[in-house]
Amino acid sequence: LSVAFAALHSARVSLRRVEAADAGAISGYRSLPEVARFQSWTAFDADTAARMIADQAALAADTPGTWFQLVIVRRDTEVIIGDLALHFLAEDDRQVEIGINLAPDQQRQGYAAEAIGLALAYVFGTLGKHRVFAVTDAENAAAAQLFHRLGFRREGHFIENIRFKGAYGSEYLFAMLAREWIGRERR
Repeated sequence: LSVAFAALHSARVSLRRVEAADAGAISGYRSLPEVARFQSWTAFDADTAARMIADQAALAADTPGTWFQLVIVRRDTEVIIGDLALHFLAEDDRQVEIGINLAPDQQRQGYAAEAIGLALAYVFGTLGKHRVFAVTDAENAAAAQLFHRLGFRREGHFIENIRFKGAYGSEYLFAMLAREWIGRERR
């Protein structure tokens, strides 16, 4: 049973589905070397963004085996500052992977933490999932600090486990259980 997705809002950011008009904004920050550094792509132009958005058009939230793509919008300016994706696993429908990209000029201001907080409330609260996890490049200290600060536990450190842009890279696995999120919210 798929769930309709309604935009989510915090004090400073909103998470909403991607729209055709978002292609330029998404490619604007995703094409930057400092954003692409820890991602699978080396280039991300407006056509690539448009294809990604088109692939999302008919997709429902909580569809097993898919990545559900959202944009992060600053509420004060209505400008897209990043994107967040939820990977609904085909092999276990109670677990979700989360990924995030943020424009470099918007980093270190708490926007990523707010966006992930919205996503966690949605995944654990609305969808009733059991576990959320994130995989980060071991060299991406900012991402590791973000997930740690949000209460994720580092469950793994995989050494040279992935062939990435011509070399082997290492990754961290972070995770949080629903009961940990609920306990954190009550504090």
